[in-house]
Amino acid sequence: MQRKSLYTAEVYDHCLARIDRLTPDTSPDWGTMTPAQMFAHCAEVQEVSNGSRELVGTPLLLRLLGPLIRRAVVSDRPYPRDTRTHPQYRQTERRDFQAEKKRLLLALEALRRAEDEPPPRHPLFGTLTPDERGWSSYKHLDHHLRQFGV
Repeated sequence: MQRKSLYTAEVYDHCLARIDRLTPDTSPDWGTMTPAQMFAHCAEVQEVSNGSRELVGTPLLLRLLGPLIRRAVVSDRPYPRDTRTHPQYRQTERRDFQAEKKRLLLALEALRRAEDEPPPRHPLFGTLTPDERGWSSYKHLDHHLRQFGV
């Protein structure tokens, strides 16, 4: 997988165009989330990464495995389909497509605005370098956009 970054204007704009191709009725190629739930999931992950939302309810095992998970997050390997996620990021409730899309776009804008600031310490992964942060944010978003075929 080629390392891209949401800090790169071309990559960011391409991701926004991919997001705009989704509709409330887009079916996933794998998994059970709806597009609205995927937006909520990605927004929640990005908000925690941005430092604007607290990560709560982390099981002890996840806290112990944080360094190993961090390696997978910043590695060049794509995420496998149906990868398990933190309990806070699971989306099982019905979500409003437009509201969650707007929330995701705001979280992505906040990431971009903070590019030149020291990254906040991630509650599981510690401090990521700007390159790791731009890459890992792209990698996660790309994983879920590919989930919906865009």
